[in-house]
Amino acid sequence: MTPAAKRQFSVYLPNDLIRRVKHASVDADESLSSFVERVLEDYLGQSRTTSEEPS
Repeated sequence: MTPAAKRQFSVYLPNDLIRRVKHASVDADESLSSFVERVLEDYLGQSRTTSEEPS
C-alpha cells in the first residue's frame, strides 16, 4: 500500500497549546506530525459518527 501524499501547512495556535501537544506526542512516543494527524483523524471520525446519528 502506498502512503498518502502529505503537505505542510501553517496553523497558528496559542503557545500553551503548542507546548501541551508537543508533550503529548512525546508521551505517546509519536512524532509531532503523526500525533496531530492521528488526533485529528480520531476527532473527525467521532464528529462524523455523531452527526450521522438521528436527532
